[in-house]
Amino acid sequence: MVRIAEIAPNVFQLSLYVAELQLPFNEFLVVDDEPLLFHTGHRRSFEMVRQALAAIVDPASLRWIGFSHFEADECGALNQWLALAPRAQPLCGILAARTSVADYADRPPRALAAGEVIATGARRFVFQRTPHVPHGWEAGLLFEQTGRLLFCSDLLGQRGDQGALTHGSVAEQSVQALIQMQAGPMANSIPYTPYTDTILRRLAALRPALIAPMHGPAFEGDGERELQDYAQGLAGALGSAQA
Repeated sequence: MVRIAEIAPNVFQLSLYVAELQLPFNEFLVVDDEPLLFHTGHRRSFEMVRQALAAIVDPASLRWIGFSHFEADECGALNQWLALAPRAQPLCGILAARTSVADYADRPPRALAAGEVIATGARRFVFQRTPHVPHGWEAGLLFEQTGRLLFCSDLLGQRGDQGALTHGSVAEQSVQALIQMQAGPMANSIPYTPYTDTILRRLAALRPALIAPMHGPAFEGDGERELQDYAQGLAGALGSAQA
């Protein structure tokens, strides 16, 4: 079952909790003149997510389908959404387009340069190029200037079914989850490079008021401080170990 929550005006979180993994998978729908879906979900969960989205808008009205990096939960169902929405176009960074998306997608992507702005109507999204943050050479995030909303993909991810929105800090909890993963097959999920801290602090400087991760509740509050604390926690937990 996909849970629907409006985490900001006309911004909906569509969350599918997978109990055996103790992990929620979130997609985000922005209802605007040109509706935007951030994260497609897995190919196999497409029908469940489609039904949830259809309770909000006509899926055929989607214009943009964005994601951070080339991974199944980020863009596995991309072509299914494209088949359903005739005006929809993939939205990703130039590098993602060149390395994977232009070949994989059934429709050419809109490839964004670092700092490029795309308007969906009332909202303006700025593409943040974030190589290897959270994963992948081609990774990037979207920051919405009007509501100061950051779609952060796997950053600040949390396990468990914790609801749609929180005002309490999740930075330490997220770092601890990464530490626990270091002992298992999902170790090194976020590589710590010489650029990781700089990228995280650049995101913090955007001063987001709402941070929406792929896994776990969205955080509403002092996003600058939250990302600074997260950066500090990652540096302590992963920086020395991967140096």
